[in-house]
Amino acid sequence: MSATPTRRMVAVTVLVPVVVALALWAFAWPAARTAPRDVPVGVAGPAAAAAGIERGFEQRAGAFEVHRYEDETAARAAVEDRVVYGAVVASPEGVTVLTAPAGSPAVAQILKEAVTAAAPDGTRVQVADVVPLPSGDPRGSALAASVLPLALAGVAAGALVTVLGLRGLRGAAALTGAALLVGVTAAGIAHSWLGVLDGNWWAEAGALGLTVLAVGASVAGLGALLGVPGIGVGALLMILIGNPFSGASSAPELLPDPAGAIGQWLPPGAGAWLLRSVAYFDGNGIGSALLTLSLWAGLGLLAVVVGPRLRRTPATTV
Repeated sequence: MSATPTRRMVAVTVLVPVVVALALWAFAWPAARTAPRDVPVGVAGPAAAAAGIERGFEQRAGAFEVHRYEDETAARAAVEDRVVYGAVVASPEGVTVLTAPAGSPAVAQILKEAVTAAAPDGTRVQVADVVPLPSGDPRGSALAASVLPLALAGVAAGALVTVLGLRGLRGAAALTGAALLVGVTAAGIAHSWLGVLDGNWWAEAGALGLTVLAVGASVAGLGALLGVPGIGVGALLMILIGNPFSGASSAPELLPDPAGAIGQWLPPGAGAWLLRSVAYFDGNGIGSALLTLSLWAGLGLLAVVVGPRLRRTPATTV
């Protein structure tokens, strides 16, 4: 047997277990270590009662980040603006838990359970969903499930642009056009047909399309700079890291450090946050996610345009 086939056999034998180990780590580790970590929540009400609630949160060291508000109106506004995931309002009648299942059903459930468990005996605990999920997706599972298809669509677009040799402005135009069509198609399915999104239709289509463009341009940009191996690097980054670290099925603050932070700086996580904001929160809290996606898309498209020139070998003069 020649050396080359032998090396290929060894490479396959070693690389497959490595990839499997990476996939199990990326998907299983965050799932196995899910727990609240500095989850921003609000507290409102009379000083004495609010202080007692704050102490209850502080007893769970590192789990919650408490924001103090003057009254229920201010606390509700903070929830609607995505400053906090929920809030607890103390009053003479008891305690009201303000939740936002549309932001994270998992956090809403954790907050309700934490307040109920810490409430003194006889205290009346009420729950009010300030930002509920739409009737078409009462558990929020459909939006969470959309992250992987968007990432796959972006990887496919980037791979096709690379393999078909589309470079320069043609490659950038192909990626942009594909992302626009995916955004419109996905919004038509998720909003108009399934009813799992209930925000501004065009804003949702834009968020979906920008997510696909950020992924696709990144993969194609790596392909332009590194050749075909760049497709593999991009796919690993976006699917094996970006998807499980996105926090779409829970929340970034429920993932172990630094998975949650990393996920929000990758297109799948930023895209999930942006989509929730435009679909359920009237566009509040989109700044960081929009910037992240724009940077990935812009840098990726730039690499597609100039990458082939950088890879050219200068002619040698004799």
